[in-house]
Amino acid sequence: MTYFKYFGTILTNQISIREEIKMRFKSGNTCYHSVQNILSSSLLSKNIKSKVRRKIILPFVLYECETWSLTLREERRLRVFENRVLRRIFGRRRDEVTGEWSKLHNEELNDLYCSPNIVRVIKSRRMKWAGHVARICDRRGVHRALVRENWGKETSWETQA
Repeated sequence: MTYFKYFGTILTNQISIREEIKMRFKSGNTCYHSVQNILSSSLLSKNIKSKVRRKIILPFVLYECETWSLTLREERRLRVFENRVLRRIFGRRRDEVTGEWSKLHNEELNDLYCSPNIVRVIKSRRMKWAGHVARICDRRGVHRALVRENWGKETSWETQA
């Protein structure tokens, strides 16, 4: 497979966006590891840590996510990444009966962090982007691709210019 980077996006000779998502995960992990001490600090509130996640980490992962068509495997990987960051923010929980520390389960994370999960954010951004494309001029290529118009000779770029 051949690929190259163009304006921060991986372009390949295949239809899959797997390489693009891998690159986004690498960028997100790099960013996550650079702010890991901030997220686990007991001096900062969970509100500030959540803002660090939303304003610093997520933009690296979600760059150009409006054009992604996610598979279930990629959705699962996104949720795993998000849960790892949220576990760092909220820490461990102490069992009231035994007094032992354990990591938070996914359901407990969802209860603690009431904002939409990362997959819902991506789907919301895709809907906003689709609405934007639907409102632009119908002669532009991105609009025609969205509504799947014929790109044959009778509608080529030369005849419309």
